This record gives sequence, structure tokens and C-alpha cells, in this order.
Amino acid sequence: MKFGNLKSLGHNLADSIASSIGLFIGVYEMNIFAEAAASNEGYITVNFLSGTTIGAIPSESLSRAICLYRDELPRLCVKHGIDVTKIKTLEARFGTDQAYGPHFKVTVETLQGKTSTDQYVGLPGKRLRRRKL
Repeated sequence: MKFGNLKSLGHNLADSIASSIGLFIGVYEMNIFAEAAASNEGYITVNFLSGTTIGAIPSESLSRAICLYRDELPRLCVKHGIDVTKIKTLEARFGTDQAYGPHFKVTVETLQGKTSTDQYVGLPGKRLRRRKL
């Protein structure tokens, strides 16, 4: 499995939820940023492997969508040449604030310990690159 493929899959899954359309699971309307912003926590972290969340409690509709993403994950992994059994972490944290607006952070990790966390801003999510001083 190429690690870049896993990173790409993580971004594509998160961007699909962020788009509020959910094309990977059929056309499924949701607004994860609005739900995160309306909560005391201010964020929702989605675990794509288990279909669970932490942070704000998602609506029933959003919870259902997240479970559909979990169920679709094995098929998407095959399509991207990824062995789903070799993935330790595949999650995204969604939030919104005055500085960045809607943004999400994608974390992936293999069972061998190779890990990556990338931040994305806007819709569609564009990678946030920080300038080196």
C-alpha cells in the first residue's frame, strides 16, 4: 500500500463530508460544520474506521451518513489499492472559526506506525501550508 494513496483517501472522504453532499454514499445532504459550530465543543471528529465521533454529538442524520461512510470504506480502499486491514487511524476533525472559516484536519496512520496529519481550509478543502520563518 502506498502511503500517499491512504493520505489521498483520507482527504477525499473528509472533503466529501465537508461538501455537504456526500457523493461517496449517494447524494446525502448534511452540514457537519453547522453542527460543529452550534455545539459547545465546536468540533466533530469522525473516525471512518469505526463510524464513531467525538466532540459535538452529531444529529441522527449526520450519524447515519458517518455509518454509511464506514460501510463504504472497504470498497473505496480496494479502488485506491489500499488494504483496509493495514490502517490503524483514519479520521478527520471538522470545525469552523473566524480565522479560517470551515476547516478540517485529516489524520492517517498505518499499522507500521507511519502517520500524517494535514490541515485543510475552505470548501473544497485546500491544504493549509504554513510559511517557514
